[in-house]
Amino acid sequence: MLSLCFGCQPQAPLYPDTAVFRYNEHANITSLDPAFAKDQRNIWACHQLYNTLVQLDENLEIQPDLAESWSISEDATTYTFNLKPQVYFHENEVFKNLADRQVQAQDVVYSLKRLTDKQVASPGSWVMNQVKSIEALNNNQVQIKLHQAFPGFLGLLSMKFCSIIPQEMQQLDFRANPIGTGPFYFKRWEPNEKLVFRKNTNYHEFDENGERLPYLEAVAITFLPDKQAEFLQFAQGKLDFLSGLDPAYKDELLNSQGQLNTRYQEKISLQKAPYLNTEYIGLYVGDPQQATHYRSFRQALNYAIDKPTMMRYLRNNIGVPAQGGFIPRGLPAHTSSGFYTYQPEKARALIQQFKQEHPNIPVRLKISTSANYLDLVEYLQGQLTQVGIQTEVEVMPPSTLRQLRSAGKLSAFRASWIADYPDAQNYLSLFYKANWSPHGPNYTHYASATFDSLYQKAMTAPEAQARESLYRQMDALLMQAAPVIPLYYDEVVRFTQKNVHGLGINAINLLDLKRVQKQALQ
Repeated sequence: MLSLCFGCQPQAPLYPDTAVFRYNEHANITSLDPAFAKDQRNIWACHQLYNTLVQLDENLEIQPDLAESWSISEDATTYTFNLKPQVYFHENEVFKNLADRQVQAQDVVYSLKRLTDKQVASPGSWVMNQVKSIEALNNNQVQIKLHQAFPGFLGLLSMKFCSIIPQEMQQLDFRANPIGTGPFYFKRWEPNEKLVFRKNTNYHEFDENGERLPYLEAVAITFLPDKQAEFLQFAQGKLDFLSGLDPAYKDELLNSQGQLNTRYQEKISLQKAPYLNTEYIGLYVGDPQQATHYRSFRQALNYAIDKPTMMRYLRNNIGVPAQGGFIPRGLPAHTSSGFYTYQPEKARALIQQFKQEHPNIPVRLKISTSANYLDLVEYLQGQLTQVGIQTEVEVMPPSTLRQLRSAGKLSAFRASWIADYPDAQNYLSLFYKANWSPHGPNYTHYASATFDSLYQKAMTAPEAQARESLYRQMDALLMQAAPVIPLYYDEVVRFTQKNVHGLGINAINLLDLKRVQKQALQ
Protein backbone atom coordinates (compact mmCIF):
# COMPACT_ATOMS: atom_id res chain seq x y z
CA MET A 1 0.00 0.00 0.00
CA LEU A 2 2.82 2.41 0.92
CA SER A 3 4.61 1.59 -2.33
CA LEU A 4 1.41 2.21 -4.26
CA CYS A 5 0.76 5.54 -2.52
CA PHE A 6 4.29 6.82 -3.00
CA GLY A 7 4.32 5.54 -6.55
CA CYS A 8 1.29 7.68 -7.31
CA GLN A 9 2.88 10.90 -6.09
CA PRO A 10 3.36 13.45 -8.86
CA GLN A 11 6.91 13.79 -10.06
CA ALA A 12 8.83 16.92 -9.09
CA PRO A 13 8.90 19.42 -11.94
CA LEU A 14 12.07 19.46 -14.02
CA TYR A 15 12.46 23.21 -13.51
CA PRO A 16 11.22 25.58 -10.80
CA ASP A 17 8.10 27.57 -11.57
CA THR A 18 10.16 30.73 -12.09
CA ALA A 19 11.95 29.13 -15.06
CA VAL A 20 8.81 28.26 -17.07
CA PHE A 21 6.54 30.71 -18.88
CA ARG A 22 2.96 29.42 -19.18
CA TYR A 23 0.21 30.69 -21.43
CA ASN A 24 -2.96 29.31 -23.00
CA GLU A 25 -3.91 29.26 -26.66
CA HIS A 26 -7.68 28.81 -26.70
CA ALA A 27 -7.88 28.61 -30.51
CA ASN A 28 -5.30 25.77 -30.57
CA ILE A 29 -2.20 25.80 -32.78
CA THR A 30 -2.57 24.26 -36.20
CA SER A 31 1.03 24.16 -37.41
CA LEU A 32 4.63 24.85 -36.39
CA ASP A 33 5.62 25.27 -40.04
CA PRO A 34 6.41 28.99 -40.44
CA ALA A 35 5.06 28.87 -43.99
CA PHE A 36 1.63 28.59 -42.33
CA ALA A 37 2.13 31.24 -39.64
CA LYS A 38 -0.78 33.34 -40.86
CA ASP A 39 -2.59 34.06 -37.60
CA GLN A 40 -1.61 34.99 -34.06
CA ARG A 41 -1.81 31.51 -32.51
CA ASN A 42 0.72 30.07 -34.99
CA ILE A 43 2.83 33.24 -35.22
CA TRP A 44 3.43 33.35 -31.45
CA ALA A 45 4.57 29.73 -31.33
CA CYS A 46 6.74 30.03 -34.42
CA HIS A 47 8.37 33.18 -33.09
CA GLN A 48 9.90 31.16 -30.26
CA LEU A 49 11.39 28.60 -32.67
CA TYR A 50 12.60 30.58 -35.68
CA ASN A 51 14.44 33.71 -36.77
CA THR A 52 14.18 35.85 -39.89
CA LEU A 53 16.79 37.88 -41.77
CA VAL A 54 15.61 41.06 -40.04
CA GLN A 55 13.39 41.74 -37.03
CA LEU A 56 11.32 44.60 -35.63
CA ASP A 57 12.05 46.27 -32.31
CA GLU A 58 9.31 47.59 -30.01
CA ASN A 59 9.16 50.81 -32.06
CA LEU A 60 8.70 48.76 -35.26
CA GLU A 61 12.13 49.78 -36.53
CA ILE A 62 14.01 47.25 -38.67
CA GLN A 63 16.90 45.59 -36.80
CA PRO A 64 19.36 42.82 -37.72
CA ASP A 65 18.41 39.23 -36.92
CA LEU A 66 20.09 36.45 -38.92
CA ALA A 67 21.49 39.11 -41.25
CA GLU A 68 24.06 41.30 -39.50
CA SER A 69 24.00 43.92 -42.30
CA TRP A 70 22.55 44.62 -45.72
CA SER A 71 22.81 47.04 -48.62
CA ILE A 72 20.18 48.32 -51.04
CA SER A 73 20.89 49.40 -54.62
CA GLU A 74 20.22 52.98 -55.73
CA ASP A 75 17.08 51.97 -57.62
CA ALA A 76 15.88 50.09 -54.48
CA THR A 77 15.39 46.82 -56.36
CA THR A 78 18.42 44.81 -55.18
CA TYR A 79 18.99 43.79 -51.54
CA THR A 80 22.24 42.10 -50.48
CA PHE A 81 22.29 40.50 -47.02
CA ASN A 82 25.39 39.46 -45.05
CA LEU A 83 24.61 36.64 -42.61
CA LYS A 84 25.81 36.63 -39.01
CA PRO A 85 28.64 34.13 -38.48
CA GLN A 86 28.24 31.18 -36.12
CA VAL A 87 24.45 31.00 -35.98
CA TYR A 88 23.33 27.41 -35.54
CA PHE A 89 20.14 25.44 -36.04
CA HIS A 90 18.67 23.47 -33.14
CA GLU A 91 20.37 20.11 -32.67
CA ASN A 92 18.69 17.28 -34.57
CA GLU A 93 19.66 13.81 -35.77
CA VAL A 94 18.89 14.84 -39.36
CA PHE A 95 22.22 16.68 -39.35
CA LYS A 96 23.99 13.32 -38.91
CA ASN A 97 27.55 13.83 -37.72
CA LEU A 98 27.39 17.61 -37.45
CA ALA A 99 27.44 18.70 -33.81
CA ASP A 100 26.55 22.25 -34.83
CA ARG A 101 24.78 22.89 -38.14
CA GLN A 102 25.53 26.50 -39.14
CA VAL A 103 23.04 28.66 -41.06
CA GLN A 104 24.15 29.20 -44.65
CA ALA A 105 22.95 31.38 -47.52
CA GLN A 106 21.53 28.31 -49.27
CA ASP A 107 19.15 27.80 -46.30
CA VAL A 108 17.83 31.32 -46.81
CA VAL A 109 17.28 30.69 -50.52
CA TYR A 110 15.50 27.41 -49.77
CA SER A 111 13.29 28.92 -47.05
CA LEU A 112 12.10 31.90 -49.10
CA LYS A 113 11.64 29.99 -52.38
CA ARG A 114 9.66 27.36 -50.47
CA LEU A 115 6.91 29.96 -49.88
CA THR A 116 6.07 29.92 -53.59
CA ASP A 117 6.23 26.13 -53.95
CA LYS A 118 2.77 25.03 -55.11
CA GLN A 119 3.14 21.71 -53.30
CA VAL A 120 3.65 23.56 -50.01
CA ALA A 121 0.69 25.89 -50.76
CA SER A 122 1.71 28.46 -48.18
CA PRO A 123 -0.81 31.22 -47.41
CA GLY A 124 2.27 33.48 -47.19
CA SER A 125 3.23 33.07 -50.85
CA TRP A 126 2.08 36.65 -51.54
CA VAL A 127 5.08 37.93 -49.55
CA MET A 128 7.25 36.95 -52.52
CA ASN A 129 5.08 38.70 -55.14
CA GLN A 130 7.60 41.50 -55.58
CA VAL A 131 10.60 39.13 -55.74
CA LYS A 132 12.26 38.55 -59.11
CA SER A 133 15.11 36.30 -57.94
CA ILE A 134 16.88 34.98 -54.82
CA GLU A 135 20.52 33.87 -55.07
CA ALA A 136 23.24 32.72 -52.69
CA LEU A 137 26.36 34.70 -53.71
CA ASN A 138 28.45 32.58 -51.34
CA ASN A 139 27.89 30.73 -48.04
CA ASN A 140 27.30 33.97 -46.14
CA GLN A 141 25.70 36.32 -48.68
CA VAL A 142 22.21 36.35 -50.16
CA GLN A 143 20.97 38.66 -52.90
CA ILE A 144 17.28 39.33 -53.52
CA LYS A 145 16.13 41.25 -56.61
CA LEU A 146 12.66 42.81 -56.91
CA HIS A 147 10.60 43.45 -60.01
CA GLN A 148 10.23 47.07 -58.89
CA ALA A 149 11.00 49.18 -55.83
CA PHE A 150 8.82 48.37 -52.83
CA PRO A 151 9.33 50.44 -49.65
CA GLY A 152 7.84 47.85 -47.29
CA PHE A 153 10.04 44.94 -48.39
CA LEU A 154 12.27 44.77 -45.31
CA GLY A 155 9.13 44.82 -43.16
CA LEU A 156 7.80 41.85 -45.14
CA LEU A 157 11.01 39.91 -44.49
CA SER A 158 10.44 40.29 -40.73
CA MET A 159 7.20 38.26 -40.97
CA LYS A 160 7.26 34.70 -39.59
CA PHE A 161 6.43 33.39 -43.09
CA CYS A 162 10.05 34.32 -43.91
CA SER A 163 11.60 32.31 -41.08
CA ILE A 164 14.81 30.51 -42.01
CA ILE A 165 14.81 26.72 -41.80
CA PRO A 166 17.46 24.18 -42.86
CA GLN A 167 17.37 22.62 -46.32
CA GLU A 168 17.16 19.23 -44.59
CA MET A 169 13.53 20.03 -43.64
CA GLN A 170 12.57 18.61 -47.04
CA GLN A 171 12.88 15.20 -45.36
CA LEU A 172 11.04 15.99 -42.10
CA ASP A 173 7.57 16.48 -40.66
CA PHE A 174 7.19 19.89 -39.02
CA ARG A 175 4.82 18.50 -36.40
CA ALA A 176 7.47 16.18 -35.01
CA ASN A 177 10.68 18.01 -35.92
CA PRO A 178 10.32 21.78 -36.34
CA ILE A 179 13.93 22.98 -36.60
CA GLY A 180 14.88 26.63 -36.41
CA THR A 181 17.44 28.92 -34.83
CA GLY A 182 15.12 30.56 -32.28
CA PRO A 183 15.58 31.12 -28.53
CA PHE A 184 13.65 27.91 -27.77
CA TYR A 185 13.55 24.49 -29.40
CA PHE A 186 10.70 22.02 -29.75
CA LYS A 187 10.37 19.43 -26.96
CA ARG A 188 6.93 17.81 -27.20
CA TRP A 189 3.39 18.34 -28.45
CA GLU A 190 0.41 16.56 -26.91
CA PRO A 191 -2.55 17.40 -29.19
CA ASN A 192 -5.28 19.48 -27.52
CA GLU A 193 -3.35 19.42 -24.22
CA LYS A 194 0.12 20.95 -24.15
CA LEU A 195 3.00 22.17 -26.29
CA VAL A 196 6.44 22.49 -24.68
CA PHE A 197 9.54 24.37 -25.84
CA ARG A 198 12.94 24.24 -24.10
CA LYS A 199 15.74 26.78 -23.88
CA ASN A 200 18.18 26.90 -26.80
CA THR A 201 21.51 27.11 -24.97
CA ASN A 202 23.26 27.90 -28.25
CA TYR A 203 21.10 30.91 -29.18
CA HIS A 204 22.94 33.67 -31.03
CA GLU A 205 21.63 36.79 -29.20
CA PHE A 206 23.01 38.29 -25.99
CA ASP A 207 21.71 40.96 -23.61
CA GLU A 208 23.42 44.28 -22.85
CA ASN A 209 25.57 42.61 -20.17
CA GLY A 210 26.83 39.91 -22.48
CA GLU A 211 24.55 37.19 -21.07
CA ARG A 212 23.18 34.76 -23.62
CA LEU A 213 19.42 34.86 -24.19
CA PRO A 214 16.87 33.55 -23.36
CA TYR A 215 16.61 33.67 -19.57
CA LEU A 216 13.73 31.19 -19.27
CA GLU A 217 14.30 27.44 -19.30
CA ALA A 218 11.00 26.50 -20.94
CA VAL A 219 7.69 27.65 -22.42
CA ALA A 220 4.50 25.63 -21.78
CA ILE A 221 1.40 26.30 -23.89
CA THR A 222 -1.97 24.78 -22.97
CA PHE A 223 -5.10 24.57 -25.13
CA LEU A 224 -8.13 25.32 -22.95
CA PRO A 225 -10.83 26.22 -25.52
CA ASP A 226 -13.01 28.25 -23.14
CA LYS A 227 -12.03 31.88 -22.47
CA GLN A 228 -13.70 31.86 -19.05
CA ALA A 229 -11.70 28.77 -18.04
CA GLU A 230 -8.55 30.46 -19.33
CA PHE A 231 -9.26 33.51 -17.18
CA LEU A 232 -9.85 31.35 -14.07
CA GLN A 233 -6.49 29.63 -14.62
CA PHE A 234 -4.84 33.03 -14.88
CA ALA A 235 -6.64 34.37 -11.77
CA GLN A 236 -5.43 31.31 -9.83
CA GLY A 237 -1.82 31.98 -10.90
CA LYS A 238 -1.61 28.90 -13.12
CA LEU A 239 -0.95 31.00 -16.22
CA ASP A 240 1.59 33.83 -16.43
CA PHE A 241 -0.03 35.77 -19.23
CA LEU A 242 -3.44 36.72 -20.65
CA SER A 243 -3.85 38.60 -23.92
CA GLY A 244 -6.72 40.67 -25.24
CA LEU A 245 -10.09 41.74 -23.91
CA ASP A 246 -12.88 39.19 -23.96
CA PRO A 247 -16.50 39.71 -22.83
CA ALA A 248 -16.05 36.68 -20.57
CA TYR A 249 -13.83 38.64 -18.19
CA LYS A 250 -13.46 42.28 -19.31
CA ASP A 251 -15.78 43.73 -16.64
CA GLU A 252 -14.21 41.53 -13.98
CA LEU A 253 -10.72 42.86 -14.70
CA LEU A 254 -11.30 46.42 -15.90
CA ASN A 255 -13.46 49.39 -14.95
CA SER A 256 -15.17 51.58 -17.55
CA GLN A 257 -12.04 53.76 -17.81
CA GLY A 258 -9.90 50.83 -18.91
CA GLN A 259 -8.03 50.53 -15.60
CA LEU A 260 -7.57 47.45 -13.44
CA ASN A 261 -10.31 46.94 -10.86
CA THR A 262 -9.05 47.58 -7.33
CA ARG A 263 -9.06 43.94 -6.21
CA TYR A 264 -6.57 42.99 -8.96
CA GLN A 265 -4.13 45.87 -8.72
CA GLU A 266 -1.85 44.10 -6.24
CA LYS A 267 -1.99 40.76 -8.05
CA ILE A 268 -1.46 41.43 -11.74
CA SER A 269 0.04 43.99 -14.14
CA LEU A 270 -1.68 45.61 -17.12
CA GLN A 271 0.12 46.66 -20.31
CA LYS A 272 -1.48 48.70 -23.10
CA ALA A 273 -0.06 50.04 -26.37
CA PRO A 274 -1.33 51.08 -29.81
CA TYR A 275 -2.13 48.10 -32.02
CA LEU A 276 -1.84 48.22 -35.80
CA ASN A 277 -5.49 47.32 -36.20
CA THR A 278 -8.35 49.49 -37.42
CA GLU A 279 -11.86 48.22 -36.70
CA TYR A 280 -14.35 49.52 -39.23
CA ILE A 281 -17.57 49.12 -41.18
CA GLY A 282 -16.93 48.66 -44.89
CA LEU A 283 -19.47 50.16 -47.30
CA TYR A 284 -19.84 48.69 -50.79
CA VAL A 285 -19.94 51.59 -53.25
CA GLY A 286 -20.30 49.64 -56.49
CA ASP A 287 -24.10 49.26 -56.70
CA PRO A 288 -26.09 52.39 -57.76
CA GLN A 289 -29.28 50.79 -56.40
CA GLN A 290 -27.86 50.82 -52.86
CA ALA A 291 -27.69 53.89 -50.63
CA THR A 292 -24.05 53.11 -49.86
CA HIS A 293 -23.19 54.07 -53.46
CA TYR A 294 -23.74 57.74 -52.60
CA ARG A 295 -21.29 59.90 -50.67
CA SER A 296 -23.86 62.01 -48.77
CA PHE A 297 -25.34 58.81 -47.30
CA ARG A 298 -21.93 57.42 -46.35
CA GLN A 299 -20.92 60.69 -44.71
CA ALA A 300 -24.18 60.72 -42.74
CA LEU A 301 -23.31 57.26 -41.38
CA ASN A 302 -19.94 58.56 -40.18
CA TYR A 303 -21.46 61.55 -38.36
CA ALA A 304 -24.22 59.45 -36.73
CA ILE A 305 -22.09 57.35 -34.37
CA ASP A 306 -21.07 58.36 -30.85
CA LYS A 307 -17.74 56.53 -30.78
CA PRO A 308 -16.48 57.66 -27.33
CA THR A 309 -19.63 56.29 -25.68
CA MET A 310 -19.30 53.10 -27.71
CA MET A 311 -15.75 52.61 -26.46
CA ARG A 312 -16.67 53.28 -22.83
CA TYR A 313 -19.56 50.83 -22.62
CA LEU A 314 -18.52 48.11 -25.07
CA ARG A 315 -14.74 48.14 -24.81
CA ASN A 316 -14.04 49.50 -21.30
CA ASN A 317 -12.10 52.25 -23.08
CA ILE A 318 -9.59 49.80 -24.54
CA GLY A 319 -8.85 51.39 -27.88
CA VAL A 320 -9.25 54.93 -29.18
CA PRO A 321 -12.39 56.24 -30.95
CA ALA A 322 -11.58 56.61 -34.67
CA GLN A 323 -12.13 60.30 -35.33
CA GLY A 324 -9.18 60.53 -37.70
CA GLY A 325 -8.27 58.60 -40.82
CA PHE A 326 -8.14 54.90 -41.65
CA ILE A 327 -4.40 54.54 -40.86
CA PRO A 328 -4.16 53.43 -37.19
CA ARG A 329 -2.18 54.78 -34.27
CA GLY A 330 1.35 53.41 -34.14
CA LEU A 331 2.22 54.41 -37.72
CA PRO A 332 3.81 57.78 -38.54
CA ALA A 333 1.15 58.67 -41.15
CA HIS A 334 -1.72 58.36 -38.65
CA THR A 335 -4.08 61.35 -38.43
CA SER A 336 -5.77 61.46 -35.04
CA SER A 337 -8.60 63.94 -35.74
CA GLY A 338 -10.16 66.30 -38.24
CA PHE A 339 -12.64 64.10 -40.05
CA TYR A 340 -15.79 62.71 -38.39
CA THR A 341 -17.04 63.40 -34.88
CA TYR A 342 -20.46 62.67 -33.41
CA GLN A 343 -22.82 65.23 -35.02
CA PRO A 344 -26.33 63.72 -35.23
CA GLU A 345 -27.88 66.93 -36.57
CA LYS A 346 -25.39 67.01 -39.42
CA ALA A 347 -26.15 63.35 -40.10
CA ARG A 348 -29.89 64.11 -40.31
CA ALA A 349 -29.24 67.03 -42.68
CA LEU A 350 -27.18 64.80 -44.96
CA ILE A 351 -29.93 62.19 -44.95
CA GLN A 352 -32.44 64.87 -46.03
CA GLN A 353 -30.05 65.92 -48.79
CA PHE A 354 -29.74 62.30 -49.88
CA LYS A 355 -33.52 61.85 -50.01
CA GLN A 356 -33.91 64.93 -52.20
CA GLU A 357 -31.15 63.92 -54.59
CA HIS A 358 -32.14 60.24 -54.79
CA PRO A 359 -35.86 59.90 -53.99
CA ASN A 360 -36.05 56.34 -55.40
CA ILE A 361 -33.25 54.88 -53.24
CA PRO A 362 -34.42 53.50 -49.84
CA VAL A 363 -32.80 55.05 -46.77
CA ARG A 364 -31.80 51.78 -45.20
CA LEU A 365 -28.73 49.75 -44.36
CA LYS A 366 -28.04 46.09 -43.66
CA ILE A 367 -24.84 45.48 -41.64
CA SER A 368 -23.41 41.97 -41.80
CA THR A 369 -21.31 40.64 -38.94
CA SER A 370 -20.17 37.50 -37.15
CA ALA A 371 -21.65 36.65 -33.74
CA ASN A 372 -18.52 37.82 -31.90
CA TYR A 373 -19.24 41.45 -32.81
CA LEU A 374 -23.02 41.43 -32.46
CA ASP A 375 -23.03 43.81 -29.47
CA LEU A 376 -20.97 46.35 -31.41
CA VAL A 377 -23.17 46.23 -34.50
CA GLU A 378 -26.36 46.40 -32.44
CA TYR A 379 -25.00 49.58 -30.86
CA LEU A 380 -24.46 51.01 -34.37
CA GLN A 381 -27.99 49.96 -35.30
CA GLY A 382 -29.40 52.02 -32.42
CA GLN A 383 -27.30 55.05 -33.35
CA LEU A 384 -28.27 54.99 -37.03
CA THR A 385 -31.95 54.50 -36.26
CA GLN A 386 -31.89 57.72 -34.21
CA VAL A 387 -30.94 59.77 -37.29
CA GLY A 388 -33.59 58.19 -39.51
CA ILE A 389 -31.73 55.29 -41.14
CA GLN A 390 -33.61 52.00 -41.14
CA THR A 391 -30.92 49.52 -40.07
CA GLU A 392 -30.91 45.72 -40.09
CA VAL A 393 -28.30 43.46 -38.52
CA GLU A 394 -27.38 40.20 -40.27
CA VAL A 395 -25.35 37.59 -38.36
CA MET A 396 -23.46 34.91 -40.27
CA PRO A 397 -20.48 32.57 -39.80
CA PRO A 398 -17.08 34.24 -40.36
CA SER A 399 -16.33 32.06 -43.39
CA THR A 400 -19.60 33.05 -45.06
CA LEU A 401 -18.98 36.70 -44.23
CA ARG A 402 -15.55 36.58 -45.88
CA GLN A 403 -16.90 34.83 -48.97
CA LEU A 404 -19.81 37.24 -49.52
CA ARG A 405 -17.66 40.29 -48.75
CA SER A 406 -15.14 39.23 -51.37
CA ALA A 407 -17.92 38.67 -53.91
CA GLY A 408 -19.36 42.18 -53.35
CA LYS A 409 -22.63 40.80 -51.99
CA LEU A 410 -22.70 42.81 -48.75
CA SER A 411 -23.69 46.48 -48.70
CA ALA A 412 -22.12 46.98 -45.25
CA PHE A 413 -19.90 44.66 -43.21
CA ARG A 414 -17.95 44.74 -39.97
CA ALA A 415 -14.26 44.15 -40.53
CA SER A 416 -10.81 44.87 -39.17
CA TRP A 417 -7.44 45.26 -40.82
CA ILE A 418 -4.38 44.15 -38.88
CA ALA A 419 -1.07 45.17 -40.45
CA ASP A 420 0.99 42.46 -42.11
CA TYR A 421 4.01 44.77 -42.04
CA PRO A 422 4.59 48.19 -40.42
CA ASP A 423 3.91 50.53 -43.34
CA ALA A 424 0.75 52.56 -44.01
CA GLN A 425 0.75 51.27 -47.58
CA ASN A 426 -0.59 48.07 -46.04
CA TYR A 427 -3.83 49.91 -45.11
CA LEU A 428 -4.18 52.07 -48.20
CA SER A 429 -3.88 49.02 -50.47
CA LEU A 430 -7.49 48.25 -49.44
CA PHE A 431 -8.64 51.17 -51.61
CA TYR A 432 -6.39 50.85 -54.66
CA LYS A 433 -8.52 50.07 -57.72
CA ALA A 434 -6.20 47.31 -58.98
CA ASN A 435 -6.99 45.47 -55.72
CA TRP A 436 -10.75 45.24 -56.28
CA SER A 437 -12.10 42.00 -54.83
CA PRO A 438 -12.24 39.12 -55.52
CA HIS A 439 -8.66 39.59 -56.82
CA GLY A 440 -7.54 41.77 -53.91
CA PRO A 441 -8.61 43.30 -50.57
CA ASN A 442 -10.53 46.32 -51.95
CA TYR A 443 -13.89 44.97 -50.75
CA THR A 444 -15.65 48.35 -50.95
CA HIS A 445 -14.81 48.80 -54.68
CA TYR A 446 -13.75 52.37 -53.98
CA ALA A 447 -12.04 53.94 -57.01
CA SER A 448 -10.28 57.27 -57.41
CA ALA A 449 -7.79 58.17 -60.14
CA THR A 450 -6.16 60.74 -57.82
CA PHE A 451 -5.83 58.18 -55.01
CA ASP A 452 -4.32 55.59 -57.38
CA SER A 453 -1.81 58.11 -58.74
CA LEU A 454 -0.63 59.01 -55.22
CA TYR A 455 -0.49 55.31 -54.32
CA GLN A 456 1.77 54.51 -57.29
CA LYS A 457 4.01 57.48 -56.46
CA ALA A 458 4.34 56.29 -52.85
CA MET A 459 5.36 52.81 -53.99
CA THR A 460 8.52 54.20 -55.59
CA ALA A 461 9.31 57.01 -53.12
CA PRO A 462 12.61 56.06 -51.42
CA GLU A 463 12.38 58.51 -48.52
CA ALA A 464 10.13 57.73 -45.55
CA GLN A 465 9.12 61.39 -45.13
CA ALA A 466 7.98 61.66 -48.74
CA ARG A 467 5.91 58.49 -48.41
CA GLU A 468 4.35 59.74 -45.17
CA SER A 469 3.18 62.94 -46.89
CA LEU A 470 1.63 60.94 -49.75
CA TYR A 471 -0.01 58.54 -47.29
CA ARG A 472 -1.66 61.44 -45.44
CA GLN A 473 -3.02 62.85 -48.69
CA MET A 474 -4.49 59.47 -49.61
CA ASP A 475 -6.01 59.04 -46.16
CA ALA A 476 -7.68 62.48 -46.44
CA LEU A 477 -9.12 61.64 -49.88
CA LEU A 478 -10.43 58.39 -48.49
CA MET A 479 -12.17 60.01 -45.54
CA GLN A 480 -13.82 62.62 -47.75
CA ALA A 481 -15.22 59.85 -49.93
CA ALA A 482 -16.16 57.77 -46.83
CA PRO A 483 -16.27 54.20 -48.23
CA VAL A 484 -15.69 53.06 -44.64
CA ILE A 485 -16.73 54.02 -41.11
CA PRO A 486 -13.59 53.74 -38.95
CA LEU A 487 -14.84 52.72 -35.50
CA TYR A 488 -11.75 52.56 -33.32
CA TYR A 489 -8.00 52.16 -33.34
CA ASP A 490 -7.34 49.06 -31.31
CA GLU A 491 -4.88 48.59 -28.47
CA VAL A 492 -2.73 45.66 -27.46
CA VAL A 493 -3.83 44.63 -23.96
CA ARG A 494 -1.74 42.26 -21.87
CA PHE A 495 -2.23 41.02 -18.32
CA THR A 496 0.69 39.35 -16.51
CA GLN A 497 1.37 38.03 -13.05
CA LYS A 498 3.32 40.47 -10.90
CA ASN A 499 6.43 38.30 -10.92
CA VAL A 500 6.82 38.44 -14.73
CA HIS A 501 9.37 40.97 -15.98
CA GLY A 502 10.83 41.87 -19.37
CA LEU A 503 7.75 41.09 -21.45
CA GLY A 504 7.69 44.00 -23.86
CA ILE A 505 4.72 45.22 -25.85
CA ASN A 506 4.55 46.25 -29.49
CA ALA A 507 2.06 47.49 -32.06
CA ILE A 508 1.91 44.17 -33.94
CA ASN A 509 1.20 42.20 -30.73
CA LEU A 510 4.13 39.84 -31.23
CA LEU A 511 4.87 37.64 -28.21
CA ASP A 512 8.63 37.82 -27.66
CA LEU A 513 9.82 35.73 -24.68
CA LYS A 514 13.59 35.81 -25.09
CA ARG A 515 14.03 38.60 -22.46
CA VAL A 516 11.34 37.47 -20.03
CA GLN A 517 12.28 36.66 -16.43
CA LYS A 518 10.17 35.40 -13.52
CA GLN A 519 10.80 36.01 -9.85
CA ALA A 520 9.65 33.85 -6.98
CA LEU A 521 6.34 35.02 -5.52
CA GLN A 522 6.58 36.54 -2.04
